[in-house]
Amino acid sequence: MFGKNIRMERIIDRESGNAVIVPMDHGISVGPISGLIDMKETVNNVATGNATAVLMHKGLAPQGHRTAGHDVGLILHLSASTDIGVNSHSKVLVATVEEALKMGADAVSMHINVGAETEPRMLSDLGKVSRKCTKWGMPLVVMAYPRGPTIKDSFDPDAVAHAARVAMELGADVIKCSYTGDIDSFRDIVKGTMVPVVIAGGPKMDSDMDILNMVYDSIEAGGRGVSIGRNVFQHKNVRGITAAISDICLHGATVEEAAKNLK
Repeated sequence: MFGKNIRMERIIDRESGNAVIVPMDHGISVGPISGLIDMKETVNNVATGNATAVLMHKGLAPQGHRTAGHDVGLILHLSASTDIGVNSHSKVLVATVEEALKMGADAVSMHINVGAETEPRMLSDLGKVSRKCTKWGMPLVVMAYPRGPTIKDSFDPDAVAHAARVAMELGADVIKCSYTGDIDSFRDIVKGTMVPVVIAGGPKMDSDMDILNMVYDSIEAGGRGVSIGRNVFQHKNVRGITAAISDICLHGATVEEAAKNLK
């Protein structure tokens, strides 16, 4: 596991043990949206804002990662679906751990939707990817959400906790899940996973303070950072919002202290 530990240090801050990941895998799901066109500029901005890693599909990484002069970890995303498909909750594998190794990635990630009609296949795929990650010493980040015909509320703490636990039990080294809205319920989710948990950003939020308060509360609950996409790369000040989030996650700043990065 020595190789996995070395790679983990490339996507997680060594001193705090926390991560600021900026996922940029949205192009397959929703197309060429703003913030994901000039990839060199976007990656440069999140890197100078002290993000610990970016997350991309294999075709996007060569367009921007580590080409702008600032180092930042690379997580290669292995699964995908499109929002115009008949079942957007059904994620399929589109890359391999071996491809990630050849590209020089520091970790891989995949997405599972617990409760989806194709849940059995996604769980089977996760088991196979986890086995390969153990073989090659590759860290595995799992985005785990309760989504599907039987899920009434994808932010329900019990449902979020179940999805996160599934990811942990099948070998995730880091789990990405939704923030459940309050410190107490999210603390229970963190306790139930036993591996680092980072929060998703979700849809575009109304204000910077909403984002920063959510990040701060998740850290207070025992979370180990964030994996926030659109609320970062579509922000009017990408470097500033990344720096603000990083100050909270990596340096223990208050919301008010972190917000100074946006002035």
